[in-house]
Amino acid sequence: MVVARAVSQAAIRWARSCLSVTVLGVCACGPSGSSPGLSQVSPAFTGKQLTDLPTENWVTNGGTVFNQRYVPLATINRGNVSRLKPLWHTSLPASATLRPPNGAQILADGGVLYATNGANDVFALDAVTGKILWKYHPGAAAPVGAPNVSRGVALGDGKVFVGQRDAKLVALDQRTGKVVWSIQAEKAQENFSITSAPLYYDGLVITGFAAGDLGIRGRVKAYDAHNGALRWTFYAIPGPGEVGHDTWPAERSVWQQGGGAVWQTPAVDPELGLLYFSTGNAAPVNDGSRRAGDNLFTSSIVAVEAKTGKYRWHFQQVHHDIWDYDSPNPIVLFDVDREGRSRRALVEVSKTGWAYILDRTDGTPLLGIEERAVPQEPHQATAGSQPYPVGDSIVPQSIDIAPEGAQTLPGSLELENGGRIFTPFWNNSVVAKPGTGGGANWPPSSYDPETHVLYVCASDAAYSWRLNGPIERAALPRPGEVVPIDAIRPVIAGVFAALNVTTNTLVWRQQWNERCRSGSLVTSGGLVFVGRGDGRLTALDKLTGQRLWEFVTNDAIGGPVTAFAHLGKQYVTVVAGGDLTDTPRRADTVWMFSLDTAISGPARPATAASIENGARIFRKTCIECHGEHGDGGGGGAPRLIGVPRAEIVAVASDGRGNMPAFARSYSTQDLEDVADYVVNLLTRH
Repeated sequence: MVVARAVSQAAIRWARSCLSVTVLGVCACGPSGSSPGLSQVSPAFTGKQLTDLPTENWVTNGGTVFNQRYVPLATINRGNVSRLKPLWHTSLPASATLRPPNGAQILADGGVLYATNGANDVFALDAVTGKILWKYHPGAAAPVGAPNVSRGVALGDGKVFVGQRDAKLVALDQRTGKVVWSIQAEKAQENFSITSAPLYYDGLVITGFAAGDLGIRGRVKAYDAHNGALRWTFYAIPGPGEVGHDTWPAERSVWQQGGGAVWQTPAVDPELGLLYFSTGNAAPVNDGSRRAGDNLFTSSIVAVEAKTGKYRWHFQQVHHDIWDYDSPNPIVLFDVDREGRSRRALVEVSKTGWAYILDRTDGTPLLGIEERAVPQEPHQATAGSQPYPVGDSIVPQSIDIAPEGAQTLPGSLELENGGRIFTPFWNNSVVAKPGTGGGANWPPSSYDPETHVLYVCASDAAYSWRLNGPIERAALPRPGEVVPIDAIRPVIAGVFAALNVTTNTLVWRQQWNERCRSGSLVTSGGLVFVGRGDGRLTALDKLTGQRLWEFVTNDAIGGPVTAFAHLGKQYVTVVAGGDLTDTPRRADTVWMFSLDTAISGPARPATAASIENGARIFRKTCIECHGEHGDGGGGGAPRLIGVPRAEIVAVASDGRGNMPAFARSYSTQDLEDVADYVVNLLTRH
């Protein structure tokens, strides 16, 4: 068994050789404290309440309906973040055998947290103690092929709203978790799914639908928050007589399955009365031959009237997309002085790797975006030009050295078109950057209104396209596996970058060894928090990117951090629930951090029998990693000597980093006996 606290880089490797047992730990331990109860419920929030910067509460997915993910809190800051410690952690047991990854943003209201696990179960937790106050289990599995991820809930009017992978939209009583209403928003058997957190705004619950790759006609719907009645629908693929329908073939009905999924929670400007979202790729995803035209409103930023869903404007980021260069990253709204006057702006970073910065009143570029000619492939009916934002790209958009397995030009070391963005393909194999994963994918960006800097999670990888889709070989072939001759084995790197949105230029940028999957949160304390695929939660200096603090949780972090103040103290919380590349997964666990005392609990008196049983289990299970005397062993496992008893029990139960959870292998009594042995005999030795 392995116990970890705030750690150095060396300690991150401590569990690499530990037992590969896949079990689920269910633990809710932490300091004692009074429950706030659930007598307080959220109101029917006004536009002002949803645009005020969050401090004591975090009541909507992006912190505000501007989706900035910024908190004006500085109790935790550059000077003291090194003292940040885990206050408690609580596992969120799943109702389903399948445990999809979790990208949820935790909401906080009145001292209560609202979180989901990957199976769409919803939980209310006491923010001080981590105690589960109520839980909701949907009790229905999503159809095969539905996207496997959950990204949180919405709050408003005394209800908690959750969209499910089976395309249901459900309203829960905020006090009890009981179902108030439930509607089948779309037919799951037609490949519709809801993976994003809904948006509560002005008495409406608004949601998009995922699975554009599976041939849906993308759409956004608004429902009455009181009873679930449908109020309006906006189709991302316009029908006959609607703006943009003429960008689809006239002689075919391909538009009816044209894609255009909406993967993220929309943004709202209450003063303008406009709702903003960006859309996914066109379908069929890599075959443009059957859908000549620009294919609106796919791979676009769209604004509609929040009350009615009426179209107001759009900006298409990729015309006639054949590369899966869509726009799942949540739109961020901000205000900026430009040419002597205040401008209402928005920014969205797409899989192309560019930030598209627009005037949100009418969709015109706030900074330059040029239409440039691009290479053509007649079979694919490619667009003659593509938008090129003036400024820096978050990720590389060309390839200097051909990856192993890539086809180069005859008699040359060069790739076709230099492996640049927008290189077309047909039944030939073409390698280019960015890949289909981006660029920037879903993980939300955060925006600092103090400095006008946007913090972006992205990926850097080469992909190989041909008519039947992208081929990626990130690992060596399995024995006996037949590998296509044009398969490539790209190096996939994560990118975390700071971009000045007043100039569209990079402030700093760093490369990671793994994809950046969690999104970020920025604070007025000089910090930006971002999770990692290896289970680390990190705090960086927002001005330089220097890492100031990190802590290893028990699973990959696939969703952004939430920060808030409660009873005069600042808290930081996140779900460790795996990301889209994390296999196998351990458990969805909510972690709470503060500058206060770390995990603790009342000690149970040790007995001779408990110490003897603990010694037996330690020798059988723990000695390989921690050594005979608990002073560190194989793989750099940390010393157990001096670790609090309650922390040993908690981490042994739930696991941490690459260490398995032991709650199903051993009883709580057994784990307490191990702690008794460590504390009473090994420490004395």
